[in-house]
Amino acid sequence: MKVASRRKSLTAGKRSIRKYIPLYLLALPGLVYLFINNYMPLPGLVLSFKNYNVRKGIWGSDWAGLENFKYLFATEDAWIITRNTILYNLAFIVVNTVGAIVVAIILSELTSKIKNVYQSVILFPHLISTVIISYIVFAFLSSDNGFINNTILRALGKEGISWYTEKGYWPFILIFISAWKSIGYQCIIYLATLLGFDKGYYEAAEIDGATFWQKITKITLPLLKPTIIMLTLMAVGRIFYSDFGLFYQVPQNSGALFPVTNTIDTYVYRGLLEAGNISMSAAAGFYQSIVGFVLILAANLLVRKFDKDSALF
Repeated sequence: MKVASRRKSLTAGKRSIRKYIPLYLLALPGLVYLFINNYMPLPGLVLSFKNYNVRKGIWGSDWAGLENFKYLFATEDAWIITRNTILYNLAFIVVNTVGAIVVAIILSELTSKIKNVYQSVILFPHLISTVIISYIVFAFLSSDNGFINNTILRALGKEGISWYTEKGYWPFILIFISAWKSIGYQCIIYLATLLGFDKGYYEAAEIDGATFWQKITKITLPLLKPTIIMLTLMAVGRIFYSDFGLFYQVPQNSGALFPVTNTIDTYVYRGLLEAGNISMSAAAGFYQSIVGFVLILAANLLVRKFDKDSALF
């Protein structure tokens, strides 16, 4: 009996595997990409603890211990780059999430033809290279030929602003550009979730006399909560990373703006341009990955404490 049951289970297992072969084939390119891009480089993490020498190679280079990690905290800039990286990412998470949810709700109320047009228009900034965005921003903010100085401020009778030397404006500029570039992509995820909701909830709410705002607060947002938490947790995991192009290309690498545009990524890049030390760059990446992993665990535990169903694991 046991042998017969085992044979049946093996036969059923083979049938299920054959049944899902098309799905496995569809997933194969993504899995290969993840393996090559995310897992094959893992042995290279040892560079973080070595004084890398091209002639000696990764494994033959001299051991350095934690010396490479001291680079990130050896100067007075350590606090500035850490502060900028964390605060900007927190602002991006809040602004982009709220903006994406608002846009997704608005799109869900539109007709199908108009919705497709607006989806394409909103998504377009996400597809533009950061280098091109930096030139677009420069066309607006240039001191000599910029649209804002020569058109808007001149029409108001005000003097032009030297945007690339005035650091006070740039936290708002960078947050705005990040929102403009990211909201279109994020709203698609929320919109796909919204379209999967059972319309019966909204029909019942209308029968009970619920207003549009009440339907959003009592139905839409509670149903969106798992998606919001999942995307937020993933964003928290990269809170020690920054969009390199946004903080390096868009401000035109202006030294006057370093106090508000310098992050861990740009700081390491500039350090590599001067020192050319690959081990220091590896140490920075390792540090950011470990901290991101710890933050994901901490945030997930916090969510799990209050709502187990919304936690990632």
